[in-house]
Amino acid sequence: MRFMDPTRSELEDRFRVLQDSLPPHVRVARAAAMYAWARQLIGREIVARTGPLSAARLKWETALRLYGCDAESRKLIQRMLDHVSA
Repeated sequence: MRFMDPTRSELEDRFRVLQDSLPPHVRVARAAAMYAWARQLIGREIVARTGPLSAARLKWETALRLYGCDAESRKLIQRMLDHVSA
């Protein structure tokens, strides 16, 4: 049998079929785990750049990185940052 490297679209199609076959609660759990992983990664990057921060400050700095491109979100997050200690 010869090894065939699937094209990207074939791979994406196979992934989509497998994803769609998962029960909804498993898909939600996977999405939540990926979101938590992304937040932790961003948090580590922020701490590496700025040094140690309080848990509250890190939470809002992370939120700013995630949602800061939206003007309204940025204003709300900045207000929260103004009230937390470093």
